[in-house]
Amino acid sequence: MTQHHSITLHLNGTAHAVSVEPRHTLVDVIREGCGATGTHTGCEHGVCGSCTVLLDGEPIRACLMFAIQADGRQIRTVEGLAHGTILHRLQQAFIDHHALQCGYCTPGFLMLAAGLLEADPNISDDALQDGLSANLCRCTGYVNILRAVRAVAAELRA
Repeated sequence: MTQHHSITLHLNGTAHAVSVEPRHTLVDVIREGCGATGTHTGCEHGVCGSCTVLLDGEPIRACLMFAIQADGRQIRTVEGLAHGTILHRLQQAFIDHHALQCGYCTPGFLMLAAGLLEADPNISDDALQDGLSANLCRCTGYVNILRAVRAVAAELRA
């Protein structure tokens, strides 16, 4: 008999009471239990970064964490970036700098970039490039992704 646990995920400011098995990953529960499908499942090994979310403000790979470990913690996904119809500055920069190709990696890059810039608005270009190198883009959109995030970083520094 599989044991279920009742947990509460605080996702983008809303509490979601869900019942999970201990083996359920955070990315699966975010998508299936909470209906926030903007977070993508990619490699399921923590390599690609498409499942990156902010957990208590820190970028993490949601495929590497069990949902039960996130009980009661604050989770921010790509759905939590915009305010209604007003896009987050990173989302707008991705549009302005053509940082979208197939778009599969985009939510992970947006959340990683948000975490990096929120932690250090004055992040150096080398640190920014190093931080963003943690995620993969199979369409080789790195140049425009980096250009978009650099534009937001420059805006924050100004």
